[in-house]
Amino acid sequence: MKKYIAILFASVFMISCKSKAVAVQNNTIAEAAPPKEDKKVVDKHYNNKLDFKTLYIKASARYEDEKQSQNVTAEIRIEKDKQILISIRFLGITMAKAMITPNAVSYYEKINSTYYEGDFTSLSKWLGTDLDYSKVQNLLVGEAFDDLRKGKYTQTIVENLFKLEDEKDANLKKAFYLDSEKYLVQKEEISQPAENKMLQINYSDSKVFDQGTLPTSIEINATQPKGKTDINLNYNNISFNEELTFPYSVPSSYKKVIIK
Repeated sequence: MKKYIAILFASVFMISCKSKAVAVQNNTIAEAAPPKEDKKVVDKHYNNKLDFKTLYIKASARYEDEKQSQNVTAEIRIEKDKQILISIRFLGITMAKAMITPNAVSYYEKINSTYYEGDFTSLSKWLGTDLDYSKVQNLLVGEAFDDLRKGKYTQTIVENLFKLEDEKDANLKKAFYLDSEKYLVQKEEISQPAENKMLQINYSDSKVFDQGTLPTSIEINATQPKGKTDINLNYNNISFNEELTFPYSVPSSYKKVIIK
């Protein structure tokens, strides 16, 4: 069951840093000259914000942990800043659905016929990280997981990427890597060293649309004491500003679960 929920939110929390920190656009490794210090990195990142009302994504997804692996398809519908509907299908059968709004989270999964309804508080504790609507939306559209305009970051250059590091909390370290051409997020790392937990998100491919640049390949690596988890999302079909419906209803026979 948890593999479907993990894919639904594309974030279970946390894995070791093994991927290369390189800027990649459309399968081509950037060979640009080393960037110079730039005091406006954050502002330039948000100049790239996607301009859309609705977004439809059909993706292939792969879940893998130390015991199992599975390939599924994911359908993602977003009404910007209002609601996100995610459906996970296996062999054409809907195995799980999630409805996410700024105030509530609901999901159900077919294998155990269970569902959850609540806010982000309990879900954040269960996943091991502070989640809210904006962070889920940001992850899916390639914007920095946190609002970089609200924090203070140490800026360095690592392998031709701007690295913005927030270490004000010794128990929670965050690093964001942006390319020096378009200031798009290439990698994000969030770790809790004392608990041996780390999350790494890599955006290895992207596509330019009239509405802006959208990542088309997202790799999420997570590690924690219980083991490692990898989730890969590849966007195969993308469309903007269509009239979308958001059909979601929990089957009446399903049992509600309480997340503690």
